[in-house]
Amino acid sequence: MTDFNENTPFLLIARVQVKLGKVDEYIALARATDEAVKASEPGMLHHTFDQDPDDPLKFVWSEVYKDDQAFLTHLSNPPVQDYVTKHEPLADDFCVEVYGTVGNECRAMLENFPVKIFETKFGYSRV
Repeated sequence: MTDFNENTPFLLIARVQVKLGKVDEYIALARATDEAVKASEPGMLHHTFDQDPDDPLKFVWSEVYKDDQAFLTHLSNPPVQDYVTKHEPLADDFCVEVYGTVGNECRAMLENFPVKIFETKFGYSRV
């Protein structure tokens, strides 16, 4: 694959800083969201929630999307919308990094978040 666009997979990393005293509540919210995403989003190819080994308040969502449409489906999924609403009082910071080329519609949706997009220059994907 040499043509990266809205029809190709991409990686999204979302970094979360949870408020002190809210870790257990946040993990419960993240777990419920993960289970709902697994059950309802076939375009989500990889979805993990990992804790920083050096800071127990920092977490990372690692997500691989089949294509832009899979990401747009993710954002409109009711459990994900619920997560976004409940996230705010539990976290101090949230930022997104995208690794891969995305189309205009996906890029416009990403602008709703603090985001940095790393465009693919070359490579391949076996995802």
